[in-house]
Amino acid sequence: MQANGAAQNRESDVSCRNGAPNGESSSSGAAHSNGPLPAVNNGGSAVNNGAASEGAAGARKKKHLSQSEEDVIRLIGQHLHDLGLNQTVDLLMKESGCRLEHASATKFRNHVLDGEWDKRMKFLLLQQKYLEFLEDGKVLEALQVLRAELTPLKFNTERIHILSGYLMCSHAEDLRAKAEWEGKGLASRTKLLDRLQTYLPPSVMLPPRRLHTLLKQAVELQREHCLYHNTKLDGGLDGGLDSVSLLLDHSCSRKQFPCYTQQILTEHCNEVWFCKFSNNGTKLATGSKDTTVIVWQVNMETQQLKQIRTLEGHAYGVSYLTWSPDDTYLIACGPDDCSELWLWNVQTGELRTKMSQSHEDSLTCVAWNPDGKRFVTGGQRGQFYQCDLDGNLLDSWEGVRVQCLGCLSDGRTVLASDTHQRIRGYNFEDLTDRNIVQEDHPIMSFTISKTGSLALLNVATQGVHLWDLQDRVLVRKYQGVTQGFYTIHSCFGGHNEDFIASGSEDHKVYIWHRRSELPIAELTGHTRTVNCVSWNPILPGLLASASDDGTVRIWGPAPFLDVEEVEGFGNASVNISECSRSECVCRGEQVTAGRFPDSSILFGSGPKFACFVGCKEMDSKRCWPWT
Repeated sequence: MQANGAAQNRESDVSCRNGAPNGESSSSGAAHSNGPLPAVNNGGSAVNNGAASEGAAGARKKKHLSQSEEDVIRLIGQHLHDLGLNQTVDLLMKESGCRLEHASATKFRNHVLDGEWDKRMKFLLLQQKYLEFLEDGKVLEALQVLRAELTPLKFNTERIHILSGYLMCSHAEDLRAKAEWEGKGLASRTKLLDRLQTYLPPSVMLPPRRLHTLLKQAVELQREHCLYHNTKLDGGLDGGLDSVSLLLDHSCSRKQFPCYTQQILTEHCNEVWFCKFSNNGTKLATGSKDTTVIVWQVNMETQQLKQIRTLEGHAYGVSYLTWSPDDTYLIACGPDDCSELWLWNVQTGELRTKMSQSHEDSLTCVAWNPDGKRFVTGGQRGQFYQCDLDGNLLDSWEGVRVQCLGCLSDGRTVLASDTHQRIRGYNFEDLTDRNIVQEDHPIMSFTISKTGSLALLNVATQGVHLWDLQDRVLVRKYQGVTQGFYTIHSCFGGHNEDFIASGSEDHKVYIWHRRSELPIAELTGHTRTVNCVSWNPILPGLLASASDDGTVRIWGPAPFLDVEEVEGFGNASVNISECSRSECVCRGEQVTAGRFPDSSILFGSGPKFACFVGCKEMDSKRCWPWT
């Protein structure tokens, strides 16, 4: 890789001197030199550079280094210098005939004095001088720098006005806080040097930590192309690449991805139409045809769910749910013939509001305003309302047959899909509306990304489409899913919302990487249509799906033990004893490891955990979950 801006025809004394005699030092003008090192022969003794070595030097003709090879040597030299290995740097520069930094003072001076570059660099230096005077309490000297040196530059006058305001700072701490400055010393001056280096071409001075930057870019690029990468960077890139290996290409296993059933929730007694994790990821709400909403607590460590509350009385069933921004309230809507909306206090289990404007209404969808004090609701019979938490009508929009709703983060724009196969933006403050998305088929549902820039649509007979809301263009059509005229809800999810998941009428859950049209995973297990999926916003490895088969499946990474690992124990008998998880139901039983998991030890409902204790092939205690 060639350094940016490097001149192709460098002067012979600038970067490399490939024609230099073998014994001649080429680092005398370098920025980092600890003096010449004696040449050493194979026996370890020092030799001079006279006639005795001329024959050997002539016999070994020095290899001509290409431009990229020179750049690599300089990058390695800079990195070694940052590590404090200066003698190694000198030896490397000497043997290669390269210089770590530019040795031509004339060329350096000409560049620095070149117009706007000169002004920028002078401004940064004088700004540092001004701030240091202020910190030392030398107000008159600082004022002189401001008037006689900074202002005559006629550069960045807005910043000069800000700097002048720092004269009013009462003490040094106040100055450092307002200027967001580290104070006089090594830290601020090192930062200043790094900024000055950005104005110099790499032929003069390499950018700071250039090799580290290139390695960081390489790792990031590999992660971007990894289909299953679903974790945070763990600070490794900014902390010296300590958490990644540079010896192997980055690759995440499918076993680390939420493709495996961790738990089956069977407490609903009819079709489950909707599921949604709370914004803080600690709860899951599920709505069913059985007229109930069940709220589940998510154990953030074990990632197991436990039922904590049942909200009853939704006579028509629950087809849509949405959490308030602070997760205090939960709103439930019913199917097309439902004219009521329920607003529950999840913490107390109390029904705060039961809203119904008219028995002729159809309130099938709802979305919270970002302020958490208002919400919008509507349906396909032409109702489109904005209400407060007590159900009082604040505004209404007549004649809009709403299929699905969403609020943008600006707090003013409401997106609504309607029966005209489009999504329009409505502003309740100035009563204006505009077209944003136009499809050729009915939009059954949509969801908005956290950034508000993307929308994910489930389109009848077409599948899942990704739209850019800012540019108003179709970005991608995802393949594989079976989508008819049933309402199926998809979602963004995973780390950085890099993934997309959707239910399907073929009983599967499909997952795509956002940049790939083909699915990277097809999750099987449900026996009827999967109506809704929800990705935990805090735990990127946790996914929920709701189905007409009456169950909610919780998907996660592969279990701690693979079946092949367990079967590897042969027919040895191991003890299943009580483990620390409260869900364990198999206690004090004996089972043949080679036959595990075996349906003979399953009983009751809900998740089971077999706990192995005392097996010599295993550590002290491990749990195996299955469904």
